[in-house]
Amino acid sequence: MQTNRSEVRHRADSKVVLVTGASSGIGEATARRLAADGHHVFAGARRLQRLEQLAAEITGGGGTAAFARLDVTDAADFAAFAAAAIERFGRIDVLVNNAGVMPLSPLAALRTGEWDRMIDVNLRGVLHGIAAALPRMREQGSGHIVNVASVGAREVSPTAAVYCATKYAVRAISEGLRQESDGRVRVSLISPGVTESELADSIGDPEAREAMRSYRRVALPARAIADAIAYAVNQPADVDVNEITVRPTRSVQ
Repeated sequence: MQTNRSEVRHRADSKVVLVTGASSGIGEATARRLAADGHHVFAGARRLQRLEQLAAEITGGGGTAAFARLDVTDAADFAAFAAAAIERFGRIDVLVNNAGVMPLSPLAALRTGEWDRMIDVNLRGVLHGIAAALPRMREQGSGHIVNVASVGAREVSPTAAVYCATKYAVRAISEGLRQESDGRVRVSLISPGVTESELADSIGDPEAREAMRSYRRVALPARAIADAIAYAVNQPADVDVNEITVRPTRSVQ
């Protein structure tokens, strides 16, 4: 869905929102939705061409968006991304930690490189984002960190042990950050059920790939998760939406 000029809601309380993994799926849908809500979006991902197209479509539709290349596994790169957002917009109001990978496989397959990749992107990436944005938010006296987890943050299924472990960790980090924030920084955990995205494209294990093909027959559009994120972001400052789980209506898990 593109952002049309007539859809953009110009608002006095516009926020500067950083979105990771914004080149596709939930991240892209979130950037479009928040821009349509009148916020200033700073999009990050590794695929610059897609980010450039996204920003052009948002700005062409009357919204505000900029972008920079981002590798969330690199703490220095994330710090530079946050600095670029501050240089462009002057502040950071919201960070949407969305980037993630999901190369599922049975533990016995010993695909240790894929385990490391999930830990680096899904877990360290979130921590790098917090480290880059939190000091600025505390300095401002306000901010909002939105971490995208999964229903896998509450349940484990075969082939998904390491993936779920990273999402359980994101849930724990989110709750710890909420308790430590002293009301200055809001924290939201968004847990999608099966959602249309490129996540499953990274599954190399044949058994896990076939199981996921069946599992994903009932899936949400990415915009459904973007709507949940927008709901949390658009609440007044004294309302902290801590957790939202979104599943397809017909989902049994």
